[in-house]
Amino acid sequence: MLSYLPCKVFSGPLDEDVDIQFHASYVNIDVFYGTGRIEFDKNMAMDFKDSILQLAERVKSLKESIQTEEATKNAFIMPFIQILGYDVFNPLEVVPEMDCDIVKKKGEKIDYAIMKDGSPIMLIECKHWKQDLNLHDNQLKRYYVASKAKFGVLTNGIVYRFYADLIKENIMDDVPFLEINLEKIREAQIEEVKKFCKENFDLDNILSSANELKYMSEVKKIIRSEFDEPSPELVKLLTKRVYEGIVTQKVLDQFTDIVKRALKSHINDVMSEKLGIAIKATEAAGAPIQTASPVTDSKEEEEPTKIDDKASKINTTTEELEGYYIVKSIVCEVIASERVTYRDSQSYFAIFADDNNRRPICRLHFNNTTNKRIGFIDENRNEQVECIEKLDDIYNFKKQLIDAAKRYI
Repeated sequence: MLSYLPCKVFSGPLDEDVDIQFHASYVNIDVFYGTGRIEFDKNMAMDFKDSILQLAERVKSLKESIQTEEATKNAFIMPFIQILGYDVFNPLEVVPEMDCDIVKKKGEKIDYAIMKDGSPIMLIECKHWKQDLNLHDNQLKRYYVASKAKFGVLTNGIVYRFYADLIKENIMDDVPFLEINLEKIREAQIEEVKKFCKENFDLDNILSSANELKYMSEVKKIIRSEFDEPSPELVKLLTKRVYEGIVTQKVLDQFTDIVKRALKSHINDVMSEKLGIAIKATEAAGAPIQTASPVTDSKEEEEPTKIDDKASKINTTTEELEGYYIVKSIVCEVIASERVTYRDSQSYFAIFADDNNRRPICRLHFNNTTNKRIGFIDENRNEQVECIEKLDDIYNFKKQLIDAAKRYI
């Protein structure tokens, strides 16, 4: 998938080269304008994944300066449509403000309609990037009914929700079969979005994937809910499999906590196993496990790293890394998991966002095995420390961890 074509523009007497980028849909190769000429280097063109990730970075850097819905469309949503391979300036491919009138209501217009062979295949309804999309899905439903499009997209330029009519034909489903957030997009999601590219668009293939994605998403929500708070049905099912006596309400009450702790313990076991495999692979490759001394102020940040005896005394333990992965699994609800990083020191194991010590999430004080603690840094840089007995206790501080991570959205 070719998205943006890097090129050089030569103008006037050709005494100065200017490096710029054109989108592939804007221009044709070998076009000459007056005395200037445009030369394209196809080998430098970005693939689809790179283009999406570049847009994600653009969203993060520009969103605070975007004040209106129209600006959101211009800065975030039109580039997204272009990355899919559609020319936003070609009315045969993209129709802005397309009529979606219904019998009882006139003047209804969808922001963008993606066209193929003269008919809409996808409707895109846009909102300002700060808007809660849950307030606007009914609006897209009306437009969907009034058109022949098979897919509807509701977006604020950051979150994109993809809908279809999987339950009843021409009636948009209540639940999207795919939802992405550009600020924490995963590689598997990029591959699903790629199916909507102009050159890849296959209706039957997308609908087949949509069915699977929809039910997989619903099952994952149920699993997450069960892990957070096991339902009476799950507790009863598991209790009957392990308890030999009569299962009374009192027994179920006792097993509710047992099941909850067992589920969390299983997560830790799985992470420990994967961590062990990763450590062995790292050691086999001869690379050290990531450790670094914490940076406490801007002066230290500017100074070059010094290798001394203190650094050699830092020992990142498996337990600290397990704690890190628990924290990472909790806060990934609000920020992308790859943004959650750590640095170890002699005093504590720091977990923060974006490899930036000025964006703390928490600190793990595990050096004393009989006095484990977790610390939270407030906005005044003061640390509040809580005692924990075991790794599972980290889950008890989910709210504090989520609140800390939300500061960096």
